[in-house]
Amino acid sequence: MATPPQVAVIGSGPAGLYAAEALVKQTDGDVQVDVFDRLPTPYGLVRYGVAPDHKSIKSIARYLQRVLEGAGVRFFGEMELGRDLSRADLLECYDAVIYSTGAMVDRQLGIPGENLPGSVAATDFVNWYCGHPDAAHHDFDLTAREVAVIGVGNVAVDVVRILAKTPEELRDTDVPEQVLEKLAQSRVERIHMIGRRGPAQAKFTTKEARELGELPNASIHVLPQDMDLDPASATVAENDRHVRGNVKVLNGWTGEPAAAPRRIDVRFWLAPEEILGTAQVEGLKLERTRLDDSGRVAGTGEYETLPVGMVLRSVGYQSVPLDGVPFDERYHVVPNEGGRILDSDGTQVLREYVAGWIKRGPTGVVGTNKSDAAETVKNLLADLKDDRERPSRTIEELLESRGLPVVTYSDWLNLDAAEIALARSLNRGERVKLAHWEAMRNAIRPS
Repeated sequence: MATPPQVAVIGSGPAGLYAAEALVKQTDGDVQVDVFDRLPTPYGLVRYGVAPDHKSIKSIARYLQRVLEGAGVRFFGEMELGRDLSRADLLECYDAVIYSTGAMVDRQLGIPGENLPGSVAATDFVNWYCGHPDAAHHDFDLTAREVAVIGVGNVAVDVVRILAKTPEELRDTDVPEQVLEKLAQSRVERIHMIGRRGPAQAKFTTKEARELGELPNASIHVLPQDMDLDPASATVAENDRHVRGNVKVLNGWTGEPAAAPRRIDVRFWLAPEEILGTAQVEGLKLERTRLDDSGRVAGTGEYETLPVGMVLRSVGYQSVPLDGVPFDERYHVVPNEGGRILDSDGTQVLREYVAGWIKRGPTGVVGTNKSDAAETVKNLLADLKDDRERPSRTIEELLESRGLPVVTYSDWLNLDAAEIALARSLNRGERVKLAHWEAMRNAIRPS
């Protein structure tokens, strides 16, 4: 390529930063990558989705930090697509654009009572205890003695674990101070984690499951009858290492639970039918399920009700449309082929690409985004022509013309230092997050 490409990456989570890294590597550094995020902080899901007590996973931020600090990569924080910048703006200033905005909203259960106070999206709860500024104003009522968590994936396990832990167990994490104080007031004694299918279909990893069983202040129980596997599930458990590991751990929880301040009941073969209550959640009606001959979930007509005062749904995430960018409303992804965005008729949309969950859906682990981004970048660079028309103006010129302030990487480092200093002053771990917008902005530009 005759002139270095200039590429905008929208989203500074793992997908976006792995894309930035791939652009630098695949061009031998002959590139300018500008990474935009609507938040003043980088790292996306690593900062605001990974559970605070999963420090080994959160340490991925140190790897991503090296990407942001590398030559040819710049960070533009608090710049939101659709508010501050349009799709047309980006195409005016860059040779190509990669959208990597992730999956930002939760899926609905679609049952009566879902909108009652006390019925909560796991997304909101996770954002709250992870210190996301959009959730800093939330005030979850943790006075209920019993709580239901709908879902048996890793996020559901994270939510259960945070609810079951004591504040002292979370003290050396980066949980915001106001969240820690709220968790200290929790009266939750019993947590029901509920799956529509059986143990062979559970989505959590064996490692995550084991962590639940190792909580010192909580006992855990599985009904023995829930572990009776149908022939198809038994075959899967025999041949799939992940399923086999899960079933082994779950079978170990079928005995009488030990006495403990909190109890976790892992329930299978139950589908939410209705969230009960008038002014707030008072119960959860469930229907017993089974797998039919085609492997689909079918109701049995048997029901039970749990006397819960809070329901957290954790049945998956989905992406939202980006202004002007093609979107598949059925699968909640941007239609693409190898990261190349496709129009409604299957025609490639020139100079626009996707990476991460908005490309493939909310699947895989953090590391999955690395190969995913590399594929997108490979196709992007293959599409660039040496005689292409250059961008008509720079992003600096555009931002200056509109008087838009930018949070730079140096600004973020001020916030980073403030959180580390806060942890030191509170005698709490490596950092304590500042969650409120005002506090974050004050730290970014100290007076």
